[in-house]
Amino acid sequence: MSINIGIIGLPQSGKTTLFNALTGGQADTNTHITEGISSHVGIARVQEPRLDTLVDIFHPKKVVHVEVKYIDVGASVKTLAQDKGIGGELLNQLNTVDTLIVVVRAFPDDSIPHPQGSLDVARDIATMNMELIFSDLAIIERRLQKITEFSKAANASERQTFNQEKEILQHLQAEMEKDKPIRELHPEAAASRIIANYQLLTAKPLLIVINIGEEQLPEATSIEEEINTKYSGAKCQAITLCGKLEMELSQLDDDAARECRDAYGLNESGLARTIEISYVLSDLITFFTAASNEVRAWSAKKETAAVTAAGKIHTDMEKGFIRAESISLDKLAECGGFAEARKQGQLRLEGKDYIIQDGDVITFLFNV
Repeated sequence: MSINIGIIGLPQSGKTTLFNALTGGQADTNTHITEGISSHVGIARVQEPRLDTLVDIFHPKKVVHVEVKYIDVGASVKTLAQDKGIGGELLNQLNTVDTLIVVVRAFPDDSIPHPQGSLDVARDIATMNMELIFSDLAIIERRLQKITEFSKAANASERQTFNQEKEILQHLQAEMEKDKPIRELHPEAAASRIIANYQLLTAKPLLIVINIGEEQLPEATSIEEEINTKYSGAKCQAITLCGKLEMELSQLDDDAARECRDAYGLNESGLARTIEISYVLSDLITFFTAASNEVRAWSAKKETAAVTAAGKIHTDMEKGFIRAESISLDKLAECGGFAEARKQGQLRLEGKDYIIQDGDVITFLFNV
């Protein structure tokens, strides 16, 4: 199962540079994509060091990481919301992502003019926030029009359902017209179900990537802290990274990249941190399977039940679910394998309602 992340930003913000760095791609960063025409799509692996522990235990022939699919959309989100053609198809791509990355430019470069004529991180964040809100408002407005049409021919029961939906959408509409994204509104269960139907963009987790220049690296922490003071929340966080440097480092082998990071005083990969925080914002956990000469990492939403997690591996496992054998990776490492874990009584037998925990190693038992 892959995680889907959309990358958006104003022109000349460096979002395609970040896309290349994250995916190892070679998309042209000099020519901005013609608005509404296409997007870049690439895949990256989530580096999961805990898989190394499973490799040491089982010595498998195959190791499978969780994958992230990145979609770099060149057009303005506001433009996409108005377009029912190709641009509408690109908006549909964004609607289905798990998390959004907004790239905001902070790097100075006279050879790359800013579309607004000057650098202003707060202004650009506000601009992108308004584009996302505009897109959601357009979707809500179209749905409200449909509800009005459908209600005319509806029976009493259907009309009541439509009226409930209308009330929820009008409340969201009123709040967003005050420049409030849905992720800050903490909607109740009924409203959350409505929002899920339309995959509204401002309801999605948001990672703000402040794209700095190499000369700004010593200030990275203070820039990040300042932005997070204003914008961080349960589903929103800001980080700083130098997209150009990260793209260059992504082309090097691990040892050379590590030496280069050391030279710049960077303790960790900006790309690894981007993926890690995207994971946290998306409320994702990782569980593992080890069987048939393969160890594999899987992503799942927090509070996922065992039977649903089984379905991520194969629908037959969900349909014929019997039980799950589960053990934490730490306990499995202490035992040195399943046989000793079973002997020590460390393997837990769990039913379909068991909530998967981060770091669980699970064997699903099923019958078809």
